[in-house]
Amino acid sequence: MPFSACTKKKKKCKKKKSEGNHSKEVCGYPISIFFIVVNEFCERFSYYGMRAVLVLYFKFFLRWDDDLSTSIYHTFVALCYLTPILGAIVADSWLGKFKTIIYLSIVYAIGQVAMAVSAIHDITDTDRDGTPDNMIFHVVMSMVGLFLIALGTGGIKPCVAAFGGDQFGDHQEKQRRTFFSVFYLCINGGSLLSTIITPILRAQECGIYSQQKCYSLAFGVPAALMVVALVVFIAGSGMYYKAEPQGNIMLDVSKCIGFAIKNRYRHRSKQFPKRKHWMDWAEEKYDKLLIAQIKMVLKVLFLYIPLPVFWTLFDQKGSRWTLQATTMDGNFGLLVIQPDQMQTVNPILILTLVPIMDSVVYPLIKKCGLNFTKIEKCLLCVGDLFQKLCVSEKYFTFEGEQILVTVENHHPVSQDVSLTKQMRHTLLIPSVINDTWLLTEDLISKPEQGYNGIRFINGLATAVNVSSPAVDFGLIQPLNYTTYSLVQYGKTTFTLRSGSQSCEFSKEFGYGSSYAFFIPSTLVFGPTCQESITVIEEIKPNSVHMALQIPQYFFITAGEVMFSVTGLEFSYSQAPSNMKAVLQAGWLLTVAIGNFIVLIVAEAAKIPLKWAEYVLFASLLIAMCVLFSIMAYFYTYIDPTEIEAQFKTMTNEDDEKHKNGEIQMLKKGSVNQKDHFNKDKKQTRL
Repeated sequence: MPFSACTKKKKKCKKKKSEGNHSKEVCGYPISIFFIVVNEFCERFSYYGMRAVLVLYFKFFLRWDDDLSTSIYHTFVALCYLTPILGAIVADSWLGKFKTIIYLSIVYAIGQVAMAVSAIHDITDTDRDGTPDNMIFHVVMSMVGLFLIALGTGGIKPCVAAFGGDQFGDHQEKQRRTFFSVFYLCINGGSLLSTIITPILRAQECGIYSQQKCYSLAFGVPAALMVVALVVFIAGSGMYYKAEPQGNIMLDVSKCIGFAIKNRYRHRSKQFPKRKHWMDWAEEKYDKLLIAQIKMVLKVLFLYIPLPVFWTLFDQKGSRWTLQATTMDGNFGLLVIQPDQMQTVNPILILTLVPIMDSVVYPLIKKCGLNFTKIEKCLLCVGDLFQKLCVSEKYFTFEGEQILVTVENHHPVSQDVSLTKQMRHTLLIPSVINDTWLLTEDLISKPEQGYNGIRFINGLATAVNVSSPAVDFGLIQPLNYTTYSLVQYGKTTFTLRSGSQSCEFSKEFGYGSSYAFFIPSTLVFGPTCQESITVIEEIKPNSVHMALQIPQYFFITAGEVMFSVTGLEFSYSQAPSNMKAVLQAGWLLTVAIGNFIVLIVAEAAKIPLKWAEYVLFASLLIAMCVLFSIMAYFYTYIDPTEIEAQFKTMTNEDDEKHKNGEIQMLKKGSVNQKDHFNKDKKQTRL
């Protein structure tokens, strides 16, 4: 008895302590939720900031092609939406939400730091040319980092919001609803700020020995924010209400389904009578109420089958759409947008569309006749959409590799010129025609990341030194040319020097162009230098504006608002009260499958034309809409609460009957025992 009383006393004290945590309030809200909200904002900033520049890191730092960059990006996103299932199981069955968030946040922060380290080019740049010499190190570090990030961000995803909800008492239902609204706002706020800031950081140049795009800083700031998120969350430890793990319903559901399948397989012979539903084969081991609840969940999960196709399009805004933006013009007048910053359109539209979808957007769509032209319209000649070579019309195309070039002068002069297939050349012919002719190899594709490739050709009889604040071309010998150098968007001033003479030449650059600047033999150093330089446009700058991506962002975001909000609302209304987490896991699984579909198309299908790939995904989505409409037409709405109540009533009645039966048997047994006892007594007397 003393031990029993002590145990009850401890439980009572523990309960009072929990209630005490609920009582610490500021303006009616538990003080602990402020730490959770700040933690969520910093964590979302960390995740979306890293993800915003990820595909460009793959392409321009690790030097992967578009398809491989897209595939690895979507593999990572898919893992981020698979690991929540693991996180929910660990939290509910083993560690509890608080410890799960702490441990996985540490893993998360280590992954972010690994990503930042993997982007430091100076670590393996032994020859100091700006390019890593041991790319294996950077690839391994980045893959380890991404795996840890996927494990961390996915693992804590189902825990943080639920842990925040645990902090409210029964009397704080209104405050709990407000918390979830603020929580969702923090997600989009962190996403918005990070996709604005990290592309700016990436566009900076940094390095110890050579200056390159600063991916290490773009990953380093999200890593620092994740550390801040962890510290803030730990700081509130003493104020949290920490519910003990109660067991994971997903494990129970999985075991019940597994037993039903196994039992049905065992009784597959025709001698066993069929049952109304295949889940009824679990009745030998599991409660009928649980089976009925699983049936309701499976009914909703069946409707999820077409849904991954939506996510195949939606999540491409961070991969294909960002790569698309690198070939476009980001000059918005007073503002110059980086390709990865276009992703900010999504959270901006979410914050705008959620409250005004019904009152503003729909009427505008009806009134505005939006006309979207195809982007390749202004691009010339050969190749694939956004990988086309926009060449000057001064180039000529030859099928043969040997051509005969004749210069008509007082006496015609001809020379054989050897060309290289699928290359572009410029033939430099000196004023003294009989001198050596120079054949140069020109750029055959747009410079990466919106840079402009430029070179100078010296037609003077003397050497010329050409320099600019960003690039030093050095001394150019007579009738010679420089290699291509890259300059950024904007105005650049070049200084030409020959002996004591000098002059300046300026040029305004766009994005993704290539120029050859010819210094004529008639150049006179002085004020007329600007007009004397001949500008040869080899590759036209990006003429398609990034603003043309806004309509596609608008429609995909409008689809997200209608799809996600209504989809989750429907799912929750049709799910049993104790299986909301199961449906949440199913919903996240559709996101993962959608990203795997992109991976399959990018790597297996290898569609050479990007516009054809977009048409394929659009066609899949249209087919999904038709299929989903048919499935929805035949769907019958249910009331899970009513069904559960019916089963509970039946269970109570069965329990009552069983209890009454036991009482009757007990009474009957008592009489029999008495008779038997008396009989034995008589026998003893005899």
